[in-house]
Order: sequence, then structure tokens, then C-alpha cells
Amino acid sequence: MELANIESLLEDYFEGNTTLEQEAILRTYFANEEVADHLAPYKNLFAGLSMAKQEVSQRELVLPETAKSSRGMWYSIAASLAIVLTVAGFMFSNSGMSQDEQDALMALNKTKETMLMFSDNLNKGTEPMFLLSENFTKGTDALVAINEITLTTNKVLK
Repeated sequence: MELANIESLLEDYFEGNTTLEQEAILRTYFANEEVADHLAPYKNLFAGLSMAKQEVSQRELVLPETAKSSRGMWYSIAASLAIVLTVAGFMFSNSGMSQDEQDALMALNKTKETMLMFSDNLNKGTEPMFLLSENFTKGTDALVAINEITLTTNKVLK
């Protein structure tokens, strides 16, 4: 057989791209006594594979018998039910909204949260001003009363 063809088949064999017929061609080539010198190391590989293929185990294989229990069946049913409920929960949790609608709703809630925080901080900042305004009003009322007393006193003294 042509040496270039054998080298190409050998390369395909190691890449796992050969058919059964091509592998048979390689086995027959390497079973021959006339193998190219640079391919001689592969002769032992194919000889070992041929011997391994002919090996048969003399040991009897005994598989343990499985006890059929209803517990296994119930576990299977429970697992299936859990999977069905989980999938149904995810499907119905969307409540019929698309992803864009859900994103818009999340943005609206985030904006509301921000505005409430801003309002709270603004109210805290204006609270001292409100107290100052109340005190200022009380002070002006007291000045008006003092001014009336002064005017009355001036009228009496004149």
C-alpha cells in the first residue's frame, strides 16, 4: 500500500476521524512484516490493540439485585412534582409583563424611592427654617405689643 496513504490514515486515526474500514486497513498494514522504519513504533501499538480485542474475561460478573421499593417511586414522583411547581412558579411570576415593562416598572420604583429620600432630606433641611420663622413671628408680635405700650405711655405722659 502507498506509504503516504498510510501516514494520512494514521494521522486521521489519532484525530479520531477514521472509519472502521480505514482502521482495518491500518491493522492489516501494521500486522505485516514490512513496515516503514519511521512507522515501526506504531506496530507494537496496533499489535497490542489486536491482542486486547481478543481478550475475554473469565470472571463471572454478578450484579447486585436491586430491591424494588415504593419509596423510590415516591421520591421520583416528589422530584417531578417539585420540578413542575418550580417551572410553573417561574412562568406565572412574570404576571404577563414583558422584560421591557418589568425594567420600566423597576425604574419607576427606583425613581419613587429616590424622590421620597429627596423629599425627606428637604423636609429635614427646611424644618429649622420653619422654627426660625415661628420665632421671628413671635418676636415681631412682641415688638408690636411693646410699640403699642410705648405709644400709650407717650400719650399718657404728654
